[in-house]
Amino acid sequence: MRFYQRGILGIVILLVSFSCSKFRRIEKSEDWRVKYEAGLNYFAKKDYYRSSVLFEQILPIVRGLPEGEKVEFNLAYCQYNEKLYLLASDQFKTFYETYGRSSMAEEAYFMYAYSLYASSPDYKKDQSSSIEAMNAMQTFLNRYPGSRFMNQAVEVITDSQEKLEKKGFENAKQYIKLRMYRAAVEAFDNFKQNFPDSKYLEETAYLKVMAEFELANISIPSKQLERYTTTLEFYKELVDNFPDSQFLKQAERYYAESLSKVNKLKPNKV
Repeated sequence: MRFYQRGILGIVILLVSFSCSKFRRIEKSEDWRVKYEAGLNYFAKKDYYRSSVLFEQILPIVRGLPEGEKVEFNLAYCQYNEKLYLLASDQFKTFYETYGRSSMAEEAYFMYAYSLYASSPDYKKDQSSSIEAMNAMQTFLNRYPGSRFMNQAVEVITDSQEKLEKKGFENAKQYIKLRMYRAAVEAFDNFKQNFPDSKYLEETAYLKVMAEFELANISIPSKQLERYTTTLEFYKELVDNFPDSQFLKQAERYYAESLSKVNKLKPNKV
């Protein structure tokens, strides 16, 4: 059994060694056609690394030739499949700008935008690439309204929008954790303006009540009446917009305490 396993291992090593030496010979070849055909062959076998190495070597030579179109397009896909998304995005964009009349131009522009989307990080990190991907994908839909990629394009825009919403919402909540209550209220107002249809608006309305109440609590006496009164107004906004809100019970506590404070702080009428 061990002899059999060693035999199999030896064969594998020989095959790998042969494969590597074959690739090295191709790589050193001075005939770009040899590299071109080998690159297509590696691409078909999903060996994107070797394919990209050969395509990058011959790209300056074949640019402007009939083979150049396929080399640039396949090179972009090599980079995409190797998860080099920003490189792929640039390559797809270059292809589109160079071969705008190509039958592959539509797919190239879609992949330019999709590669940007693939490169975008978790919502906690900078979302510049999400914004860029969303804008690029919207431009794609404007240029190709009946595209076969339409559903995927819409999904990218929707998902990017949701990531931006989540980031904006979490950023606003962070002000409460930092006890920066005035900034929190302003951030929630900006969030509502930027995302008027967000699924987080209900919780945002509740957090505004909380933030304004806490702001009133730490304010100097001359500002407290105004801020407790504003807390009552925010509570009414919550009830009016979300009468069945899951946050009503928590908000009622802030309302009751604010109402009590307002009644105590109001100047006595003569």
